[in-house]
Amino acid sequence: MQTGISTELGQIFPLEYEILTCFCQYMRKADRLHTITTLLQDGKTHRAVDLAGQLGVTMRTIYRDMAHLQASGVPIAGTQGDGYRATAEVTLPPISLSGDELEVLRLGLNVIADAGESGQQVAAETLLDKLAQALGNDLGGASMTPTRADPNTQRHLTQIRMAISARQKLRVSIGQRHTTIRPLRLDFFGRIWRCVCWDEMLNDFDALAVGDIRFLAILPGLFVDEPGKTLRDYLVS
Repeated sequence: MQTGISTELGQIFPLEYEILTCFCQYMRKADRLHTITTLLQDGKTHRAVDLAGQLGVTMRTIYRDMAHLQASGVPIAGTQGDGYRATAEVTLPPISLSGDELEVLRLGLNVIADAGESGQQVAAETLLDKLAQALGNDLGGASMTPTRADPNTQRHLTQIRMAISARQKLRVSIGQRHTTIRPLRLDFFGRIWRCVCWDEMLNDFDALAVGDIRFLAILPGLFVDEPGKTLRDYLVS
């Protein structure tokens, strides 16, 4: 009955029927490709014959789908005889981002690429590159290219992170001023890194621009929390 109705519709509305048929075929292919990528996320090798049985298509269709996915940049390894598997550690499903969400992601990755640890910088840069390739002309004027901090700032950031973690004092020079500080936190605002600290010379809290530091050395002495000199005290002051 359905075949008769479809045939009759095709005779009455041939152009509309052809468009609807092509659309349904496209949707079936899109759903099938999504299902294939989901199945491959388990990290195992899947034979084409097994995938064809699960999806109700021929092996030739699976071969074409795999070639399409590989040509689209989906990280899939394998051949027709050996089976297929995903080579990336994580394969994300399709996701939609608002303009604001994309901007937050871009800024966050740029912060890491700008002054993160070496391994983090490389990962942030490759992820920015993948986003740029995936988005193409849909960036809305935003650049995915990170801007690196100068080498001195990067070195100082690494030392400050180590001192914060180990609770060690730092000897710093900014301009003509030399002081000893207790580093409490690193802040990033407007592409400027600041070290929130207790300045022992000022006997007060300060937020030093890391890029302005001419000299920095980690001191062997450790510091302990004292009333009025902690990060909590800074945040409520």
